[in-house]
Amino acid sequence: MRSIIQFSISREGGWYTAAAVGAPIVTQGKTLEEVSRNIREAVEVYLHGEDPQTLGFAPQPSLLANFEIPANA
Repeated sequence: MRSIIQFSISREGGWYTAAAVGAPIVTQGKTLEEVSRNIREAVEVYLHGEDPQTLGFAPQPSLLANFEIPANA
């Protein structure tokens, strides 16, 4: 059972895209603040009405976001 839902954040075309690692959760935002809020909302929607344990998560998992910095930036 995982106690953390990890997200990988990348930027392309003026948008930040956040994709969960090992879960079907994806969201985006124009700023890092917006994508952070959208990650929380997307996780709430994903877990709504579900028992997190049946999805492999602890009852109240933490969120971890990693930001990808391109080498040529």
